Amino acid sequence: MISTPEAPQALEIPYRWAGVEGRVKVVVRTNDEPAALGCPELARGFPYCKAIVDSNKAEGYDHCYGWIQMVDVSDEPPGFRVDQHPSYVNRLPFSWESFLANFIDAPFVDVWDLDFLAHTFLCAQGGRLLEFREEARAILGFSWGYAKRGQRIEWFGPDLLSAEDWDSHLKRMAEERPEWTYRPGLLQHPLDP
Repeated sequence: MISTPEAPQALEIPYRWAGVEGRVKVVVRTNDEPAALGCPELARGFPYCKAIVDSNKAEGYDHCYGWIQMVDVSDEPPGFRVDQHPSYVNRLPFSWESFLANFIDAPFVDVWDLDFLAHTFLCAQGGRLLEFREEARAILGFSWGYAKRGQRIEWFGPDLLSAEDWDSHLKRMAEERPEWTYRPGLLQHPLDP
Protein backbone atom coordinates (compact mmCIF):
# COMPACT_ATOMS: atom_id res chain seq x y z
CA MET A 1 0.00 0.00 0.00
CA ILE A 2 1.38 3.41 -0.99
CA SER A 3 0.29 6.29 1.22
CA THR A 4 0.97 10.01 0.81
CA PRO A 5 1.83 12.54 2.19
CA GLU A 6 4.62 11.12 4.31
CA ALA A 7 4.59 13.67 7.15
CA PRO A 8 1.68 14.19 9.54
CA GLN A 9 -0.45 17.24 8.78
CA ALA A 10 -1.54 19.36 11.75
CA LEU A 11 -3.92 22.19 12.51
CA GLU A 12 -4.42 24.07 15.78
CA ILE A 13 -7.81 25.74 16.26
CA PRO A 14 -8.38 28.19 19.14
CA TYR A 15 -11.83 28.39 20.70
CA ARG A 16 -13.72 30.02 23.56
CA TRP A 17 -16.61 28.29 25.32
CA ALA A 18 -18.40 29.05 28.60
CA GLY A 19 -15.91 31.81 29.39
CA VAL A 20 -12.86 29.58 28.95
CA GLU A 21 -10.31 29.62 26.15
CA GLY A 22 -8.78 26.49 24.73
CA ARG A 23 -7.51 24.94 21.56
CA VAL A 24 -8.01 21.81 19.54
CA LYS A 25 -4.93 20.17 18.06
CA VAL A 26 -5.82 18.12 14.97
CA VAL A 27 -3.40 15.71 13.30
CA VAL A 28 -3.92 13.55 10.22
CA ARG A 29 -1.25 10.94 9.60
CA THR A 30 -0.66 7.54 8.06
CA ASN A 31 -1.75 4.52 10.07
CA ASP A 32 1.60 2.73 10.32
CA GLU A 33 0.64 0.71 13.42
CA PRO A 34 -2.93 -0.57 12.97
CA ALA A 35 -2.90 -2.74 16.10
CA ALA A 36 -2.02 0.29 18.26
CA LEU A 37 -5.23 1.95 17.01
CA GLY A 38 -7.34 -1.18 17.46
CA CYS A 39 -7.51 -1.76 13.71
CA PRO A 40 -6.81 -4.87 11.62
CA GLU A 41 -3.73 -5.08 9.39
CA LEU A 42 -5.92 -4.04 6.42
CA ALA A 43 -5.91 -0.47 7.86
CA ARG A 44 -2.15 -0.07 7.34
CA GLY A 45 -1.41 2.84 5.00
CA PHE A 46 -4.78 4.52 5.42
CA PRO A 47 -4.92 7.86 7.24
CA TYR A 48 -6.26 8.39 10.70
CA CYS A 49 -7.36 11.61 12.36
CA LYS A 50 -6.90 12.55 15.99
CA ALA A 51 -8.15 15.75 17.66
CA ILE A 52 -7.12 16.68 21.21
CA VAL A 53 -9.10 19.28 23.16
CA ASP A 54 -6.78 21.30 25.40
CA SER A 55 -7.96 23.81 28.00
CA ASN A 56 -6.21 24.33 31.33
CA LYS A 57 -9.12 26.20 32.92
CA ALA A 58 -12.05 24.07 31.76
CA GLU A 59 -13.90 22.39 34.62
CA GLY A 60 -17.34 20.96 35.06
CA TYR A 61 -20.35 20.06 32.98
CA ASP A 62 -20.11 23.07 30.65
CA HIS A 63 -17.07 21.41 29.09
CA CYS A 64 -18.60 18.07 28.22
CA TYR A 65 -18.25 18.07 24.46
CA GLY A 66 -19.31 15.78 21.65
CA TRP A 67 -18.05 15.32 18.12
CA ILE A 68 -20.42 15.18 15.16
CA GLN A 69 -18.79 13.84 12.01
CA MET A 70 -20.52 14.02 8.65
CA VAL A 71 -19.05 11.79 5.94
CA ASP A 72 -19.43 11.59 2.18
CA VAL A 73 -18.22 8.21 0.91
CA SER A 74 -18.17 7.44 -2.82
CA ASP A 75 -19.45 3.84 -2.55
CA GLU A 76 -22.60 4.93 -0.69
CA PRO A 77 -25.56 7.06 -1.83
CA PRO A 78 -24.32 10.57 -2.69
CA GLY A 79 -24.17 13.25 -0.03
CA PHE A 80 -23.11 13.53 3.57
CA ARG A 81 -24.52 11.37 6.38
CA VAL A 82 -23.98 11.28 10.14
CA ASP A 83 -21.01 9.04 10.96
CA GLN A 84 -21.55 7.16 14.21
CA HIS A 85 -19.46 5.16 16.61
CA PRO A 86 -21.20 1.75 16.78
CA SER A 87 -22.04 2.05 20.47
CA TYR A 88 -23.88 5.38 19.93
CA VAL A 89 -26.02 4.36 16.95
CA ASN A 90 -29.64 5.52 17.31
CA ARG A 91 -28.95 7.31 20.61
CA LEU A 92 -26.87 10.41 19.98
CA PRO A 93 -25.70 12.41 17.00
CA PHE A 94 -22.15 12.32 18.43
CA SER A 95 -19.29 10.06 17.37
CA TRP A 96 -17.63 10.64 20.76
CA GLU A 97 -18.76 12.45 23.91
CA SER A 98 -17.10 13.20 27.28
CA PHE A 99 -15.45 15.90 29.38
CA LEU A 100 -12.99 17.72 27.06
CA ALA A 101 -13.75 14.99 24.53
CA ASN A 102 -10.95 13.93 22.23
CA PHE A 103 -11.66 12.47 18.80
CA ILE A 104 -10.15 9.67 16.74
CA ASP A 105 -11.18 8.05 13.47
CA ALA A 106 -9.23 5.50 11.44
CA PRO A 107 -11.43 4.52 8.47
CA PHE A 108 -10.28 1.84 6.03
CA VAL A 109 -11.87 -0.19 3.25
CA ASP A 110 -11.22 -3.31 1.20
CA VAL A 111 -12.23 -1.87 -2.19
CA TRP A 112 -10.14 -0.80 -5.17
CA ASP A 113 -11.26 2.85 -5.50
CA LEU A 114 -12.91 5.07 -2.89
CA ASP A 115 -13.23 8.73 -1.91
CA PHE A 116 -13.80 9.57 1.77
CA LEU A 117 -14.50 13.13 2.95
CA ALA A 118 -15.25 14.00 6.57
CA HIS A 119 -16.56 17.23 8.11
CA THR A 120 -15.86 16.94 11.84
CA PHE A 121 -17.35 19.35 14.40
CA LEU A 122 -16.67 19.87 18.11
CA CYS A 123 -20.05 20.50 19.77
CA ALA A 124 -21.52 21.32 23.15
CA GLN A 125 -25.01 20.50 24.27
CA GLY A 126 -27.63 23.21 24.71
CA GLY A 127 -29.40 23.90 27.97
CA ARG A 128 -28.34 24.07 31.58
CA LEU A 129 -27.34 21.29 33.95
CA LEU A 130 -30.15 18.73 34.42
CA GLU A 131 -32.25 20.37 31.71
CA PHE A 132 -31.40 17.51 29.30
CA ARG A 133 -32.01 19.60 26.21
CA GLU A 134 -31.19 17.60 23.11
CA GLU A 135 -29.60 20.44 21.17
CA ALA A 136 -26.16 20.32 19.53
CA ARG A 137 -24.19 23.56 19.26
CA ALA A 138 -21.09 23.53 17.06
CA ILE A 139 -18.00 25.29 18.36
CA LEU A 140 -15.54 24.59 15.52
CA GLY A 141 -14.99 22.25 12.61
CA PHE A 142 -12.40 20.80 10.26
CA SER A 143 -12.34 18.59 7.18
CA TRP A 144 -10.11 15.70 6.23
CA GLY A 145 -10.22 12.58 4.10
CA TYR A 146 -8.57 10.41 1.48
CA ALA A 147 -8.78 9.05 -2.04
CA LYS A 148 -7.86 5.39 -2.69
CA ARG A 149 -6.97 4.33 -6.22
CA GLY A 150 -5.79 0.75 -6.34
CA GLN A 151 -2.84 0.43 -3.96
CA ARG A 152 -2.31 4.21 -3.72
CA ILE A 153 -3.89 6.24 -0.92
CA GLU A 154 -3.65 10.02 -0.90
CA TRP A 155 -4.97 11.77 2.16
CA PHE A 156 -5.63 15.41 2.87
CA GLY A 157 -6.46 17.79 5.67
CA PRO A 158 -7.04 18.91 8.24
CA ASP A 159 -8.54 22.13 6.94
CA LEU A 160 -10.65 24.63 8.89
CA LEU A 161 -14.42 24.63 8.25
CA SER A 162 -16.79 27.60 8.48
CA ALA A 163 -20.22 28.24 9.99
CA GLU A 164 -21.65 27.80 6.48
CA ASP A 165 -20.18 24.29 6.34
CA TRP A 166 -21.93 23.38 9.62
CA ASP A 167 -25.18 24.96 8.45
CA SER A 168 -25.07 22.97 5.19
CA HIS A 169 -25.48 19.78 7.28
CA LEU A 170 -28.37 20.91 9.51
CA LYS A 171 -31.15 19.46 7.36
CA ARG A 172 -29.47 16.06 7.02
CA MET A 173 -28.69 15.86 10.75
CA ALA A 174 -32.31 16.69 11.57
CA GLU A 175 -33.49 13.96 9.18
CA GLU A 176 -31.20 11.32 10.69
CA ARG A 177 -31.57 12.34 14.36
CA PRO A 178 -34.93 14.18 14.52
CA GLU A 179 -35.12 13.96 18.32
CA TRP A 180 -32.26 16.51 18.43
CA THR A 181 -32.11 20.13 17.31
CA TYR A 182 -29.04 21.77 15.81
CA ARG A 183 -28.23 25.43 16.43
CA PRO A 184 -27.06 27.25 13.25
CA GLY A 185 -23.59 28.79 13.13
CA LEU A 186 -20.40 28.15 15.04
CA LEU A 187 -20.78 29.39 18.60
CA GLN A 188 -17.70 30.62 20.40
CA HIS A 189 -19.81 31.95 23.27
CA PRO A 190 -22.89 29.94 24.21
CA LEU A 191 -26.19 31.70 23.88
CA ASP A 192 -28.63 31.81 26.77
CA PRO A 193 -31.09 28.92 26.67
